[in-house]
Amino acid sequence: MQAAGVDSIGDAASNTMSNPAGPRLAVRGLYKDYALGTEPVRVLSGLDLQVDPAEMVAIMGPSGAGKTTLLNCIAGIDDSDAGQIEVAGMSMHGRPEARRTHVRREAIGMVFQFFNLIPTLNVRENVALPLQILRRPAADTADRVEAMIERVGLKKRADHFPFQLSGGEMQLVSIARALVHEPPLLLADEPTGNVNPAAGRRIMDLLITLTREQGTSVVMVTHSPEHAAWADRICFLKDGVISSEYRHPEPGRHEPDDLKHIYDRLLELEI
Repeated sequence: MQAAGVDSIGDAASNTMSNPAGPRLAVRGLYKDYALGTEPVRVLSGLDLQVDPAEMVAIMGPSGAGKTTLLNCIAGIDDSDAGQIEVAGMSMHGRPEARRTHVRREAIGMVFQFFNLIPTLNVRENVALPLQILRRPAADTADRVEAMIERVGLKKRADHFPFQLSGGEMQLVSIARALVHEPPLLLADEPTGNVNPAAGRRIMDLLITLTREQGTSVVMVTHSPEHAAWADRICFLKDGVISSEYRHPEPGRHEPDDLKHIYDRLLELEI
């Protein structure tokens, strides 16, 4: 495949910018097995998924359906057994671990349910970490970090450590860290699963606002129909594939009936 021949981040980024209509994420025929004792257990069974620029896609499905496995394969944390994964024109499947790590650092932001902040670093240092890993110029890094911290409303918390923050505040730091390097793709695994409802609404509102401003695409795993309703499209994962999806008639404009459609689809699929 053509994308598999892209050898540099710069080339891939250039290709993405020159073809803005192309998908930000393309997953084709994805298979993944895990060993359970001596027997393999199939988790993903030829899954296909495409995400367009600036599109937010929510992934819903029963526990154990492979939602987190899908995110891990997209991010290159796990290598799939078969299939193709392209992030911003860069192939992930079958590449050496060092190459997958390089693509992940440059092109993907990640938000986790349990925040995954470095406890010995303060807010400013946690947010700066992706830029430091990418060896961005110090002056640019400082300005960008301060802007992101202010953007998520934590300017007065910049010198605080994670243990001094609430769960909602820690997740806001996680979002700032994930987006500070302006990645083409954001992966969010239950971003509201460990905070109270009010904080969850704030997180979703900020997540959508920031990613829209940056043109970042989002793949979000969630068990919450209320939060899935914020996405442009909801994909229902069952038996290792996307078995059904619900697409908002007008992306970016969500109606009260959206939630009913999501609940109805979950009931139909017995999820």
